[in-house]
Amino acid sequence: MSRRRFVAGVAGLAGAAASGVMARVARAAAPSDYDYIIVGAGTAGLPAAIFASARGARVLLLDAAGDIGGTLHLSTGQMSAAGTRLQASLGIVDTPQLHYDDVMRISRNTADPILTRIAVDEAAKTFDWLMERGFAPLPEHPVLGKGHEPYSRKRYYWGAEGGRSILAVLRREFERERAAGRIDLRLQTPVSALLTDSAGAVRGVRVKSADREQVFSARHVLLTCGGYGSNAEMFERLSGYRAYAATGYPYSQGAGIELAVAVGGYVRGRQNYLSNFGSILTDDAIPGRFLARFVVIPQERQPWEVFVNARGERFIREDEPSVDAREHSLLAQPDLRYWIVFDEAILSSAPPGVGGWTREQMRETFGVHKWFQQADDLATLARNSGIDPDGLQRTVADFNRGVARGKDALGRTYLPKPIVKPPFYAIRHQGHSTTATVGIAVDDRLRVIRQDGMPIPNLYAAGELLGAGQTQGRSFVGGMMVTPALSFGRILGERLPLAART
Repeated sequence: MSRRRFVAGVAGLAGAAASGVMARVARAAAPSDYDYIIVGAGTAGLPAAIFASARGARVLLLDAAGDIGGTLHLSTGQMSAAGTRLQASLGIVDTPQLHYDDVMRISRNTADPILTRIAVDEAAKTFDWLMERGFAPLPEHPVLGKGHEPYSRKRYYWGAEGGRSILAVLRREFERERAAGRIDLRLQTPVSALLTDSAGAVRGVRVKSADREQVFSARHVLLTCGGYGSNAEMFERLSGYRAYAATGYPYSQGAGIELAVAVGGYVRGRQNYLSNFGSILTDDAIPGRFLARFVVIPQERQPWEVFVNARGERFIREDEPSVDAREHSLLAQPDLRYWIVFDEAILSSAPPGVGGWTREQMRETFGVHKWFQQADDLATLARNSGIDPDGLQRTVADFNRGVARGKDALGRTYLPKPIVKPPFYAIRHQGHSTTATVGIAVDDRLRVIRQDGMPIPNLYAAGELLGAGQTQGRSFVGGMMVTPALSFGRILGERLPLAART
């Protein structure tokens, strides 16, 4: 996607203000209905509501869904925090500075230094608070990492039920504060517009509830309503890649981006898009749904197969130990797509490659699922799979010569068998990301800012709405989405000034 098209798309969001998306209120001097209006009852919105209410704030919490929790219902709930009491009890010496250094190392210095610094400095306080209130990490935690590049210290944690382990704690604390009468929760209530005064300050929201519209005002408006992972059109427009897999939270529709841009905010982070190393989806639909995943982590299963792109070329050594290197290598491949190619001798001898499947399940799927192809020769296999036949034949011949010599052209060291015995097999893998890389720009106080860096008065944002690329950069850094969202929500709930009580 060209920069011109991207800018035009964002300008289109802003242009919606001229057609009524942005409403203005004449009674800017009237008393506010609430201290906080929080749009989104998820990973960032719930802590914001809990901590604001604990200070005596009057809070209106709005969500388009029918339950609180947002992406915590689906998330793995992976957190990272340095200097926690749990670490200290286990004799682990760790600091926020070491955490910061690791994030910058893993992200290749592409994470936002200001937001990352805030996130790591506040992470231990957030994690300790969850532990005090009943959160239970897995018994072996903390760990160095899993599925992402490892940290230098054990500071990686999650619970037995993933994100729901965190949600269980937040729900109890939220209901306690709600019972005190300071939180007004309204579910199935999407926000249609932010209300501004003549000076451009945000004063409240317009909501749609059932068959009517209502207007509420507040001293502070917090946008914590998540990303755009389930909005295929916005995903492609902002990220520059298609939304290949529909594995995200269904209410992640990008509403917060539209609201913020309509009052002068802007988005950033497009350059940090990163795909995972792929999944097997149910079909060719875009977005598709997850079916399975081949085990491509050599620490879990050494590779017997070769990985090729649409040109039939290998693009990375299959036993590359770095998940980050594997993921970045896929960015350069057409359509974020590759095929895992092998033969009958490998299928019969190797540990089953599809995670959780038996060898018999794999055999039964060839010829039934379009992404599982088999043929008696490599050229036919390539044509049926969507791979260049000449490229695949050259690649397999080169690989086989490397196996015979014991020296692979890409430096692969695990070379158990050549690919020579028909039938030959190919399983397609599709790279995808369900997180929102691009997000609303904020300053060091989490205030939504304009292109000139000036804050939009009374408007704040936190959570995935900021873009995963801000605290992870162009890498997947363990725990650097959930923990910053929790911490940023807590900070906003703790620190924003309240109206004087009479």
